[in-house]
Amino acid sequence: MEKEAAKTNGNKEVRVWSDGCYDMVHFGHANSLRQAKALGDKLIVGVHTDEEISKHKGPPVFTQEERYKMVRGIKWVDEVVENAPYVTSLETLDKYNCDFCVHGDDITMTADGKDTYQFVKDAKRYKEVSRTAGVSTTDLVGRMLLLTRNHFQQGKHEFSVNKEEEIKIIRKLLTQNDKKLGSANMGQDSTAKSPWTGCSQFLPTTQKIIQFSDGKSPKPNDKIVYVAGAFDLFHVGHLDFLEKAKSQGDYLIVGLHTDPVVNEYKGSNYPIMNLHERVLSVLACKYVNEVVIGAPYCVDENLIEHFNVDVVCHGQTPIALEDGKIDPYAVPKKQGKFKSLDSGNDMTTEKIVARIINHRIEFETRNIKKEKKEIEAFAALQRAKGIQASG
Repeated sequence: MEKEAAKTNGNKEVRVWSDGCYDMVHFGHANSLRQAKALGDKLIVGVHTDEEISKHKGPPVFTQEERYKMVRGIKWVDEVVENAPYVTSLETLDKYNCDFCVHGDDITMTADGKDTYQFVKDAKRYKEVSRTAGVSTTDLVGRMLLLTRNHFQQGKHEFSVNKEEEIKIIRKLLTQNDKKLGSANMGQDSTAKSPWTGCSQFLPTTQKIIQFSDGKSPKPNDKIVYVAGAFDLFHVGHLDFLEKAKSQGDYLIVGLHTDPVVNEYKGSNYPIMNLHERVLSVLACKYVNEVVIGAPYCVDENLIEHFNVDVVCHGQTPIALEDGKIDPYAVPKKQGKFKSLDSGNDMTTEKIVARIINHRIEFETRNIKKEKKEIEAFAALQRAKGIQASG
């Protein structure tokens, strides 16, 4: 409504500022930026450096260059400001001609416990949007540290990630000093902890998918490109591959395999993110036009004909044979529609997990400290509200 009013009244272009770490960019980040963009005409996103994040939160999983690229790949982002200050100031808003700042309704604190948005809040140039329940970077790091499969259980437990056995595992990993810092549940328990770091479940809706989709069908003469895979923990390797795939035609369709299928060819605890989470992460990418939810592993004639596919692409990663003997790309290869692409980026989901595991203690400590700080801030906020109500 605010955006429409600004245009109707003939006002200048409304420029919106958002900033953050955007580490392990997921659909929660994307949803926040989608809501921010809806409040104006242009969305300018500031991304903090590795040094600033390490100072105030702990080590990021991705490098600043990787995070800059990932944010640029989100469909609602118009401009990215590198090296954005951790504390948002009026000077920053004015420097980039932004009318106001938008952030989620969680609490962001500096290393010394101060609200990073206090200056813009005091100046009435701050707006809040709803945080996406059921996902956080802390939660995803926790999943990898725990190597749990519960995030893609089927049936009544399909979306549950709050499991007693996981709590036992993580408690074994923590030293007595770590335990004193906060809960040992590592973002997996929704009780007695931070309402933002704590994560119990993600509940997908058709409305959310509609919000993320561009809703556009291919034009009659569009060259349609199809790719398929897990696209787990959506990262810069995926982004570069999808950009390369999109350049092969006009309309890019991404097929996402189901969780059991991904687990069958990847093994271990994969996928880290369940199918519904992966759908939104891929839909948020600016190169993607459409997603096939639960796509068949073998690209057969029916799929190619149904979507009128002109080119079927795959990256440089090995292709697992179905049942150990069937090439899933045999049909498009026979039709002369298959193309192998080199994205120029060797990042994989497995490498991200390796980063977490190799620096386990650092990330455990980061998660626990972040949770403790949020609990304290939330308690202070509740006390302040109580004082205001009694006054």
